[in-house]
Amino acid sequence: MSNETKKVMVIGGGIAGLTAAWELAGLGAQVALVEKADFLGGHAIQYACKATDECRQCGACAVESMLKNVVNEPAITVHLATEVAGVNKNGNFTVSLKKSQTAKDLKACENAYTDNPTGCAAVRGYSLNNGRYYQADGSLNPETTGNADTLEVDAVVVATGFVPFDPRLKSTYRYDDLKNVVSGMDLETGKRANGTVLRPSDGKPPKKVAFIQCVGSRDERLGHLWCSQVCCPYALRTAQAMKYKDPELDITVFYMDIQNTGNDFPVFYQQCKDEMKFVRNIPVDMYETEDDRIRTRFMTAEGSSEVVEDEFDLVVLSVGIMPAADNATLSETVGAPLNGDGFFACADKLNRASTGQAGIFVAGTASGPKTIAESIVHAGQSAGEVMKYLGRAS
Repeated sequence: MSNETKKVMVIGGGIAGLTAAWELAGLGAQVALVEKADFLGGHAIQYACKATDECRQCGACAVESMLKNVVNEPAITVHLATEVAGVNKNGNFTVSLKKSQTAKDLKACENAYTDNPTGCAAVRGYSLNNGRYYQADGSLNPETTGNADTLEVDAVVVATGFVPFDPRLKSTYRYDDLKNVVSGMDLETGKRANGTVLRPSDGKPPKKVAFIQCVGSRDERLGHLWCSQVCCPYALRTAQAMKYKDPELDITVFYMDIQNTGNDFPVFYQQCKDEMKFVRNIPVDMYETEDDRIRTRFMTAEGSSEVVEDEFDLVVLSVGIMPAADNATLSETVGAPLNGDGFFACADKLNRASTGQAGIFVAGTASGPKTIAESIVHAGQSAGEVMKYLGRAS
């Protein structure tokens, strides 16, 4: 490779984008990290720790650590509240940027740098290591960070992540109507903010909780045939952490299949089965009782015709991983194709970072469902492939 420092744009500031940027900087590249939200970390930075008496390898702390690395790395320039408007290739890539709607929302907020500004669409980052973007002197805040109109880069990494499935699309769960029916992301955010799990209706700890798996995933009616991979491990780790904190907590898990959570899965799963109830069926017909509990109806087992009812203080919908909403637009902008499910396609099964478009690479859940650990590994592979490409292009 020539002595000239290579420049790479990473689109997306979630765990895959952070990891790719960090690895590329370590390999000698100058990195522009473009994130359309007003804080770094994506969805993963909102996850709460799931440790009991030992670490459960959920990956939440890995995100925090990587974010801290990135914001303190001089070879990485962060562009917050910024979107890619256009990409032209003429030898290298000329990228036009624009400030996202988030930046406009910030200007409308009287006090934009509080946790939840009243009447404001923007929210503060969930990470302590995002604090530097909210300093009173305005340094590196989303409104002013990354105002360059164009970038000249030698390669692009698409790490735009995913969107959680919208539980409103499964009307049987009455997500909008029932206060104590929450999504897995709601649970994570609330636990991180409050330090524990509380019922939205009254702010009290629940005593009986149901987890419903595969909400939005493996759903033929919706055309979502893929397994999101993360729902089972995160739900079970969360449930076990809740049970560890309150041994009297009554937990029921409704499921179709339980996916492997790692090398210690057999032991971990047996512990969960010893501590919780598992029902291989998905409940329907949810109603709110007078004391804000959730009454559900379900079959006692797969293939059974016996219908029973039960009541829960809290129902958690384990929502799946969906393609990012702007994948189609970005695909057209960068020239990288999507697969049939709407994720960025990998051109080579042996090289999962390649999109088939010269100089354009993909990392993390932009190419399909992955855990935090898998996203970190994939992002590292993508960074390596970028540097191989840049070496050949020199």
